[in-house]
Amino acid sequence: MVDIGFIGALEAEVSELINALSNKKEEKVGGITFYTGSIFGKKIAVARCGVGKVFAAMCAQAMIVKYSPKLIVNTGVAGSLSKELKVFDMLICRRACQYDMDTSATGDPIGLISGINRVYFESCNAAVECILNSVSDIGISVKVGTVATGDRFVASPEMKKYIKDNFDAMACEMEGGAVAQVAYVNNTDFLIIRAISDSADDSADMDYMTFLPIAAANSSKLCFKLIENYNC
Repeated sequence: MVDIGFIGALEAEVSELINALSNKKEEKVGGITFYTGSIFGKKIAVARCGVGKVFAAMCAQAMIVKYSPKLIVNTGVAGSLSKELKVFDMLICRRACQYDMDTSATGDPIGLISGINRVYFESCNAAVECILNSVSDIGISVKVGTVATGDRFVASPEMKKYIKDNFDAMACEMEGGAVAQVAYVNNTDFLIIRAISDSADDSADMDYMTFLPIAAANSSKLCFKLIENYNC
């Protein structure tokens, strides 16, 4: 059993955590490489899942079955849907949804997950509050709001408006909602931490690769604060 498990889609989103592990061990489970060890005296597992909801769900399920984390955290970057969120700001997920889940033709609400009949998944409130109480000294603007997930890199203003209008989301990305669903089904607490890598206009395709390394580093800073201060 580990205290906290971290999942990121890209190497840049988890490399600092992996490098910080003491007594590091490497193990492959279900085709995914997991790194375990300790940081600030807490037992930690870290994995890079790959891009998209299927890889994220596979990784979250394997992590929960193998390591039984008390809290599972999806860390990484996201695109802003709100003028309140600028590049390099941080968004802590209060709730997550999947904007590309759509059985509305049968009368369901857009985003409803069939079988469990939910649109939104609520983050662990204690973990959210821990982050908010721990970031005053790192000089990063932090907001709390809804994260919307889908298997699409969203660059157009029209798609951003659709997601914001239908889900009241502040940011969109490609993994968090899947991790949230797996955590919910397995009765495991979760948290999503997102660094904003592009703005709420039509510049996502120009900004993303330029700002990714710094945005990912900001996300890692919050992860270290969570490890240090979260009461597992």
